[in-house]
Amino acid sequence: MINPKEAEGFKNQGNEAFKSEKYEEAISLYSKAINLAEKDSRDLATYLKNRAAAYLKLKDYKMVIKDCDEALQIVPEDPKALFRRAQALESLERFEEAYRDAKTILTVDPANKAIQPMLGRLYAVVQERAKSAAQTSNKVEQMFKLAFDISEDKSKREKAVANLIVLAKESTGADIMMKNGVVHKIQKLLKVEKNQEIYVNCIRVIGQLCKRSVERTTDVIKTVGIPWFLEIIDSDYDERVNAAQYCLQVILNTFSGMDTKKETKPDPSLCEQYKSEIDTLLTCLTYSITNRVITGQARDAIIELIMRNCHFTTLNWAERFVEIRGLQRLLEVCSELEDYKYESAMNITDSSRTIAAACLARVYENMYYDQARENFNGHVDEFIKDKLLSPDLESKVRVTVAITSLLRGPLDVGNYVISKEGIIDMILVMAQTEDPLQQRVACECLIAAASKKDKARTIINKGVDILKKLYSCKNDAVRVRALVGLCKIGSFGGDDASIRPFADGSTKKLAEACRKFLVNPAKDKDMRKWAAEGLSYLTLDADVKEKLVDDKPAIQALIELAKSGDQSCLYGVVTTLVNLCNAYEKQEVMPEMLELAKFAKHHIPEQHELDDPDFVNKRLTILCKAGVTTGLVALSKTESHNSRELIARVFNALCSLQELRGIVVQQGGAKVLIPMALEGTNNGKKQAAQALARIGITINPEVAYPGQRNLEVVRPLIALLHPDCTALENFEALMALCNLAGMNETTRNRILKEGGLSKIEHYLFEDHMMLQRAATQCVCNMLQSEEVVKTYEGKNDKTKYLYVLCQEEDVDTVMAAVGALCILTSVSKICCRKLLDLQSWLETLRCLLANPNNEIQYRGAYMLHNIIKDDVDTSSRIFETDIMEILMALTKLTEPEQQRTKELAEKCLAEAELMGVIRKPDSSLVEEIVEEED
Repeated sequence: MINPKEAEGFKNQGNEAFKSEKYEEAISLYSKAINLAEKDSRDLATYLKNRAAAYLKLKDYKMVIKDCDEALQIVPEDPKALFRRAQALESLERFEEAYRDAKTILTVDPANKAIQPMLGRLYAVVQERAKSAAQTSNKVEQMFKLAFDISEDKSKREKAVANLIVLAKESTGADIMMKNGVVHKIQKLLKVEKNQEIYVNCIRVIGQLCKRSVERTTDVIKTVGIPWFLEIIDSDYDERVNAAQYCLQVILNTFSGMDTKKETKPDPSLCEQYKSEIDTLLTCLTYSITNRVITGQARDAIIELIMRNCHFTTLNWAERFVEIRGLQRLLEVCSELEDYKYESAMNITDSSRTIAAACLARVYENMYYDQARENFNGHVDEFIKDKLLSPDLESKVRVTVAITSLLRGPLDVGNYVISKEGIIDMILVMAQTEDPLQQRVACECLIAAASKKDKARTIINKGVDILKKLYSCKNDAVRVRALVGLCKIGSFGGDDASIRPFADGSTKKLAEACRKFLVNPAKDKDMRKWAAEGLSYLTLDADVKEKLVDDKPAIQALIELAKSGDQSCLYGVVTTLVNLCNAYEKQEVMPEMLELAKFAKHHIPEQHELDDPDFVNKRLTILCKAGVTTGLVALSKTESHNSRELIARVFNALCSLQELRGIVVQQGGAKVLIPMALEGTNNGKKQAAQALARIGITINPEVAYPGQRNLEVVRPLIALLHPDCTALENFEALMALCNLAGMNETTRNRILKEGGLSKIEHYLFEDHMMLQRAATQCVCNMLQSEEVVKTYEGKNDKTKYLYVLCQEEDVDTVMAAVGALCILTSVSKICCRKLLDLQSWLETLRCLLANPNNEIQYRGAYMLHNIIKDDVDTSSRIFETDIMEILMALTKLTEPEQQRTKELAEKCLAEAELMGVIRKPDSSLVEEIVEEED
């Protein structure tokens, strides 16, 4: 409804809010005026310009441009609208467009003085960019000639394509490459290119071109089409598959506003705008899951892409995935077996079923309301019914394998399926046949089904005799699975040394049987994988742990299995390592509750004497020196958050010993811990972050976190400064941040940007001496930043509190506090004066200058020199007290280590004398006084 008077009223209120710096309120009021204004009127243009000014203050540059565009459609060449748009464009580094607007303002309003500085500044930038663009254009032309000419020298072509990646990272280079038809050239080249390095780097060029540019991404897809990406990912060369997978992820990130870094959220408005493109891409990937002709590696990469993007924290695509029958496709992959290898069979890797199971679990996580879960279960039911409609044996086997994957993925769904009438009976019947294939898959399903104590009891009642019978058969593949089933049932007491479901010594015998399969080179990897899973259950027994860790061939076999990177080995290997390191979740038992349990005659878990810290530390040392880190690095590629938590737990246990941290860093542990600390389960992120903190305490951050990594590690460390974390985690994070803060200004700025300063300062008020000390040391290093100094100059008591800390009993805390004050007082007179506002300033100064610790005494004298330097008023106030006598006493110091303090005391007195605050006594007067006394 048009109401010009009311609109004018809202505009005036908006102006008042703007003057009071209430910019959000101003935007709201201007918006009301805009809604009530007459279409295409000059008033509407004014309201839009005003709102643009408020958006400019809030640095929402896109909205500034939008409002100015609309205002300029009504009043073309309006100077204010042009100026505000130019400011926004300059802030977005769209310099050429900003320069165009600035020139227009000068043409329209030659007397406008405000535009002159901007015009001069933009002219210089535009000229420099034009020059740079010309140079880049020449470079692009040269690289094109070398890269796309197959007859050129191989090394020259490889170098040229590598250079194209670098050029594509810069916006100017990327735009020039796009104008010169790089995408079409790459598409054409890859049809004939045989050199894998060039092939992979060409894919990486496309990925860089698509990064953070919707316009370029759209042009790329128009040129090559989505099927092209599915063609290039179809390879058994891992690097090519990884490059293509990354490229597809970049495209999804660009359309959704997600960055390639972990934990960046999509932009809802972008997701809505490019909903069709995102949906088309993910739908094509979903249909490709069961493509019969692609390689197993490509299939795994496609499932990983679905898994990474379906979650509600990313593109929230899970329900759509279920709707287009994605679950059935995943279950088809889960039911695929090498034993049924037909021409129409899918190619799968050893990891395919594990990755598909993890994807099913991730999709199920999104089914957060009853109807969605029912729908999920309905699709699973439909798949199983369809398979069981065929009476043949193959269908039963495939269904059983799919159920096993469900039990290893979304456990609730697996339990729902296996509890259906006739399913468990069918599996038990299969286990009792003489067919090794049926025995094998039935065994696997029984193992997966015994996931909880209640289920384990059911299997004990129904299946132990069957498992024992299968263990005595001649087929090794069946025997090892039956063995794992017995191991799992035998371990359901956990690490409670008082519970033994089997006779004493049985676990050791089972462990020895697993070991034989594990270390035997004649056995294939599949059997060794199952042997590792058996040990993952048995190693809850401390006797088994000690025996296994002393068995070098067995440990080496475990590590070699991990280094293969096979995701299907992951659970068994990592869980065994978690048990050996005692890195599993331990329930804290309060002494009062323990006494109460004893009184009530409840069962109390007992810790085995071989799980004492000395034995655990010995096991950690053996594992680390045997090269376990390399195995963990290989397995860390998993998308399963629970598995990543287990890996992080082992890393954290290794890093608990100072002497092992260097080995972890050397073997690539720090590199893989950073992504684990940013994404995963809460416990997993915390474990990885604590491991990173421990590394950062004892190893030079430049070595531990080289290059960009020293910035990436900041966020996980700050996450440990949380009330939910233990005091040890807080302390280790503070120590690591202290070392990082001492590195360089860039790292300090990152700590500030992540909100780290306020969290660090919180621990200055802790009663815990170690936490207070670490926080003070960290603040001392942070004060090397000008931005941090400004916060201490503000209207707060931060500087004064540091001065209060100088009277703490802990020497290291005092040393750090007075060190911080030395930095502050050397750069800020405001902070110098703040110290004398404190009631106890004199007492604290005396404590510092007369301190028995030479270093504290020196720092106190240094701080005093900073305070009195060039400040007559402050100096007068200080020298009215007995500080002069203390300084005179300090000038008499004779010890060599106190020489620096003596020199500073002399400087302070000289400075005060120069300002006329104190005066040396006249020598002749002194002689007269002496004579009188005589």
